[in-house]
Amino acid sequence: MAELDALSPVLVANRGEIAVRVCRTVRRLGLRSVAVFSDADAAAPHVAAADAAVRIGPPAARDSYLSIDALIAAARTSGARSVHPGYGFLAESADFARAVADAGLTWIGPPPEAIELMGDKARAKRLAREAGVPVVPGIEGADLTLEQIAAFCAEHDFPVVVKAVAGGGGKGMRVVRGPNELEQAVAAARREAAAAFGDERVLVERYLERPRHIEIQVLADRHGATVHLGERECSLQRRHQKVVEEAPSPVVDPEWRAEMGAAAVRLAEACGYVGAGTVELIVPGERAGMLSGDFFFLEMNTRLQVEHPVTELVYGVDLVEQQLRVAAGEPLALRQEALTPSGHAVEARLYAEDPAAGFLPSTGVVRRWRAPRGEGVRVDDALGDGVAVTTHYDPMVAKVIAHGPDRAAALGRLERALAELELLGVTTNAAFTRALIERADVRAGALDTGLLERVLAGEEKAGAGAADGGAAAAGDGAAGDRPAAPDPLLAPPEDLLPAAALALALLDAEALAARTSVPLGWRSDGSTGTWRRRVRIGGDSGELAVRGDEVLIGDRRWRGSARRAGSDDGALEVVVDGVARRYAIAADAADGRLWIGRGGWQLELEPARAGGGDLSAAGDSLAAPMPGTILLVNVSDGDAVRAGEVLVVMESMKMELSVTAPHDGVVAGLTVSPGDKVALRAVLLEVHADGTEEVR
Repeated sequence: MAELDALSPVLVANRGEIAVRVCRTVRRLGLRSVAVFSDADAAAPHVAAADAAVRIGPPAARDSYLSIDALIAAARTSGARSVHPGYGFLAESADFARAVADAGLTWIGPPPEAIELMGDKARAKRLAREAGVPVVPGIEGADLTLEQIAAFCAEHDFPVVVKAVAGGGGKGMRVVRGPNELEQAVAAARREAAAAFGDERVLVERYLERPRHIEIQVLADRHGATVHLGERECSLQRRHQKVVEEAPSPVVDPEWRAEMGAAAVRLAEACGYVGAGTVELIVPGERAGMLSGDFFFLEMNTRLQVEHPVTELVYGVDLVEQQLRVAAGEPLALRQEALTPSGHAVEARLYAEDPAAGFLPSTGVVRRWRAPRGEGVRVDDALGDGVAVTTHYDPMVAKVIAHGPDRAAALGRLERALAELELLGVTTNAAFTRALIERADVRAGALDTGLLERVLAGEEKAGAGAADGGAAAAGDGAAGDRPAAPDPLLAPPEDLLPAAALALALLDAEALAARTSVPLGWRSDGSTGTWRRRVRIGGDSGELAVRGDEVLIGDRRWRGSARRAGSDDGALEVVVDGVARRYAIAADAADGRLWIGRGGWQLELEPARAGGGDLSAAGDSLAAPMPGTILLVNVSDGDAVRAGEVLVVMESMKMELSVTAPHDGVVAGLTVSPGDKVALRAVLLEVHADGTEEVR
């Protein structure tokens, strides 16, 4: 214990759920923790989770969580004696690791030399070859030119993948399927890599179709011992970002696990690794799970992984505790022969994003957060009522993890946990992920890194979808006029809209019974004995009506009623067409908005005020599809453009998005410049089709 005491207080150089998670283990071990926070996070849960907290700067990450000087100053101010970087931000910065050591503090992570070596994908590939770990054919170099890349593609053919040399997580990565895409893809990858990692270098590899993404967890101490804790299956991805992870992989047997683990250990030893790290492998799809040894080195993450909880649950090891003990100089107490998986664990990442809007980032204030509970369920989060989710940081806000005696049980527990969580005020992928894990192919373990993209593109037939599919959304003129969306991955449950009408009617009745005014902004004629509200949901508006026990929305009719669900003022029991369900609700009396949700879905309703205008841009105007920052403006007023031409490039929550011309025309009314911050649906520019004849 004396060795561990030398680390206390531990400065946690991060934010969000990982900072809360690290503080939890630090506290359990009897040590003290210090949080850091930007101005945007002054009231964030990770601040309350620590024993002390220090402000490190304004909201922009580069001026706070990415500022080495600010973090070292915070350590000095707080009297911290060690630094845990979490993941993301500076967790894989060799410069930060050196600065920590130079300040006389203990770095809870691998040596800076190992971070530097394995963080450079080109050097890491060469070391992997030397360590006898297979690598994917590719080309890398310090000053790789477009001509060299094109020559490699000509020799090896397409598709290829362009990757940032200095980072991971899907940043600076582009799949190229033909020569006409190459130049633009390389330029975009370089630009994104420079923004994310401060290094625009890229490498190019053959792109393996339908591979599995499998990674090996390693631990190494300062005394020469290195072990692995099996594999994690991370093949369910979107835009190269993991969505669902599990351990162990459904296709890896003990012999193959030992072979891949041994390769990961060899690589860790070759780079002089110390602490917790992950060796990521790629398995060709046509051979996945069929032949031992059929895998290639992808990269090594020299930090704790986001998905580390699934390994912790199946191996019974606290990886943060192991990081702390190794940093304190203790030898590993773990022995390879004793490390075998027990049961199965699956993790779902909860992202602040809108699946129905192409997974664009979502922001807002959390109006209600109730984490799911149950046997085998773990939730890592930094959420709470009133917590703001902004564009400044990564969109992942929580992780829901389930453990069970086998894979089917773990998936069942995860599905139930996602159905029971209550998060209102910020749109998330909870319901989408719930429907995803109910698919027959996912349940069968028939996974690859492109499966989710193919599902979203309609190329894969649905397996067993969640039972909540089919929906009506408020439509222009009359809410609910649209046919139900066909995809259960994206379609909210049909009962949610009539339940919202019944909830609003109940709240109005309660307000009137208390002799208060109706919620601000709602209009009610009351003359016919029918309760009516005209509301807006997203960019659409329509009228909700309740007459007795009948709900009327457009030409749709339901029978129903609503009442309070016990003493919880944030929950209602609503009956729709004879089926009673629990719904979470939250209301804002100041502006009359209501949030209602169940099963991971939510609707946000706001008053449709007369003369308020449409929330969406109309006519030739192009609006911001997400809140964020303008990175590039490629046009000026008066420029002639073609349909599909990239006009503006935006960034939000580490995601880059291009705004393109909807048709041939001439640019007018440009309102933004690089660096500008814009709100959702803010008008950026216009493209007038009446100038089409002038387009070259």
